[in-house]
Amino acid sequence: MGVIQIELFTTLDFVAQSPGSPDEDPLGFPFGGWQAPLLDEVSGAQVMTAYQGTDALLLGRRTYGIFAAYWPHQEGGEDNEIAALFNRIPKYVASRGRPDLSWQGSTQLGPDLARAVREVRDRHENVKVVGSLNLVQTLLRERLFDRIDLWVHPIVLGVGKKVFDGGAVPANVTLLEPPVANSKGTVYLRYGLADGTPATGDMGAPDRGV
Repeated sequence: MGVIQIELFTTLDFVAQSPGSPDEDPLGFPFGGWQAPLLDEVSGAQVMTAYQGTDALLLGRRTYGIFAAYWPHQEGGEDNEIAALFNRIPKYVASRGRPDLSWQGSTQLGPDLARAVREVRDRHENVKVVGSLNLVQTLLRERLFDRIDLWVHPIVLGVGKKVFDGGAVPANVTLLEPPVANSKGTVYLRYGLADGTPATGDMGAPDRGV
């Protein structure tokens, strides 16, 4: 069985909507492309490292449409390494509609999403979920992820769709490696899903010496 790894770019208030460009999700969201001014060589290297070993993409309909319109045309350019990877590996699309699957290697998942995702995980070693916030909400709710990578950017937007907006259930995670920060204050955090649910305690209990 492989692992499902969620890759998310988020603000300090955990908004993850439309980081890439103003045209990514233009319906009433005023900050499309908020990530671009905060990138540098460190964050670029982190992204490349995060995709090493990826052998499948798991995407929501909107993110799939954005990727399918962009990545097939980027080989040989500045983003050749990621483009070649994305174009080569299988793409699995979570959608209730009928998306255009003309991007080579694309397959629409069946209506039982949880079952379909488990089958994808059984079939591959390292499945990446990129963006796809509606899909991420389902994966969090079903605990259908093994790792979650967060690039937390030093801005607060106050509006927009959030990572943990109604989808999460109580869960423990463990930090898999030390955090890394770039020159502009973006912090990269990699967590793995751990057993159990969060414990509680009393900060004023005698055994704490308070």
